[in-house]
Amino acid sequence: MSRRKSFLRELAPTSHWLFGPLRDNIGVYGQTVLAASIVNFLGLVSSFFIMTVYDRVLPNQAVESLIALTIGVLIAHVFDLALKSLRGYFVDIAGQRLDATVGARVFDNLMAMRLDARRGATGATAGLIKEFDNLRDFFSSATLVAVVDLPFIFLFIGAIALVGGPLALVPLMGVLAALAAGLLIQPFIMRHARDAMNEGHLKHAVLIETLAGLETVKSVAAASLMRERWRRGVLRQARISTIGRFVNQAAVNFAGFAQQISQVGVVVIGVFLVGDGQITTGALIASVILTGRAMAPLAQVAGLLGRMSGALASYRALDRLMATRLETDPRREYLRRDRLAGRIEFREVSFVYPGAKARALDEISFVIEPGERVAVLGRNGSGKSTIVRLITGVYEPNEGSVLVDDTDIRQIRPADLRANVGAVLQDVCLFSGSIRENIALGLDNISDEDVLAAAKIAGVHDFVGASEAGYDQTLAERGEGLSGGQRQAIALARALAPKPSILLLDEPTSALDAQAEAHLVARLERATRGRTLLLVTHRTSLLRLVDRVIVLDQGRVVIDGARDEIVRSMAAAKAARAAPAPTEPRPIGAALAGERIRAVK
Repeated sequence: MSRRKSFLRELAPTSHWLFGPLRDNIGVYGQTVLAASIVNFLGLVSSFFIMTVYDRVLPNQAVESLIALTIGVLIAHVFDLALKSLRGYFVDIAGQRLDATVGARVFDNLMAMRLDARRGATGATAGLIKEFDNLRDFFSSATLVAVVDLPFIFLFIGAIALVGGPLALVPLMGVLAALAAGLLIQPFIMRHARDAMNEGHLKHAVLIETLAGLETVKSVAAASLMRERWRRGVLRQARISTIGRFVNQAAVNFAGFAQQISQVGVVVIGVFLVGDGQITTGALIASVILTGRAMAPLAQVAGLLGRMSGALASYRALDRLMATRLETDPRREYLRRDRLAGRIEFREVSFVYPGAKARALDEISFVIEPGERVAVLGRNGSGKSTIVRLITGVYEPNEGSVLVDDTDIRQIRPADLRANVGAVLQDVCLFSGSIRENIALGLDNISDEDVLAAAKIAGVHDFVGASEAGYDQTLAERGEGLSGGQRQAIALARALAPKPSILLLDEPTSALDAQAEAHLVARLERATRGRTLLLVTHRTSLLRLVDRVIVLDQGRVVIDGARDEIVRSMAAAKAARAAPAPTEPRPIGAALAGERIRAVK
């Protein structure tokens, strides 16, 4: 079977994430510029038509010439209409291609981004992704057409110079004044666009956080807190946006003022030039029309600068996102491991979560052989769940190495690693869609038989098998409407369905009652035979699934031994704590340290 391109190879093109697709669409944009150029040249036709009629046709009553000129003008206007429609179509096609290419690349980059490289709240990151809409609109709207039209201002001023001579100086000064005003306020507009974008991200973060935890917000009466955060965000953004709009509108008004003054100036000065015989009446009228046409794009300058500022702020924000560190380096060729035996080794591994100071893991070392079943015990915050995260590769150790089958997982392609690892995390997250989709996850190698077998082991079939909707039952976001135990069952079935060689179960029965847990343990005991199992739990009832126990305390391995000896030692320590004693009971690590088991110092 041919080897498919890796996800990261497809994700990491040789060109820039934005400029590359723009360059690929240069042909479409070139057609847009060509159409705009012809449209602007055709804009000269009306002015010359009126000038000819006033200067030639009207004095000589040349009706035949009038008819010929009229037919020519009508043909020109038909072409103008067609080219304007084509220009808009070309811009829309370029925007569609840009949306499909860059939009997908931004999302793929987000999916491949390392968790320790993510900055800010989830809502803020979602708001940042939304900035692509501003960037796309800039390259696929009338804004781009306005950019193309701006250089042709000087074409019309040149035409005025051709027919009206010194009259061209009037619109030229108006254009320069309007452009100077727009450029002077540009830094101010840029600053407010950036501030408004940041405030919008913060407001979006409050919204996402509230919606994601709406049940909790209502249950703990946190509505007033979230409402106040939302209100402050809305007020700050509204204040910044109001100032920005005021400045932007002032620039628009000044451009309109410059246009009106220029036309008045052309008329006044033109009267004197006509009186002196320097230009004709038709030339004056044509110059007035051309002045209006030349100054028309200036009314869009302020809005254009505002959109450019917003687009530039969006580009800079997205460029920072696209520059974040990915899970893999696209310049490297990673090892392909379609099937892993399941040997896991930690070598002097230390890890600190981003933004934290204390080590979650502190120079821990252990080996789990293929097919071995191991439980990790310890108090809250001892580093149990961190071990699971490091094995899945979502985080990298700060020091030391995590090896699977004697290979550092940083050398293995992440897709291959995760295809061989079935993980149930402590915080179960389901997706909107059917139960079948949540178990199979759209993977081609998972059949309906695999889904059904995994569902029976996990207990999903117990509450789905007899219902009419069955596995096509649609779940709400995050599995809302299901009990905690049902969500855990679906997550466990999702981990079992691909038949992975490594199973990582982090508190898989925390939401189950004792009877349901006993049935699940019995099924898992058979299903996990021959697979490497790493079980994180606080419940001693789950220890029947394992043969070995590792005890963590403050990020260090304090106990590593056979299950039965550990269980006996735990029972003895519990009995010792229950007996009256003059001294305080020792923690589990210290209580077990004196027993005859293998301790890791």
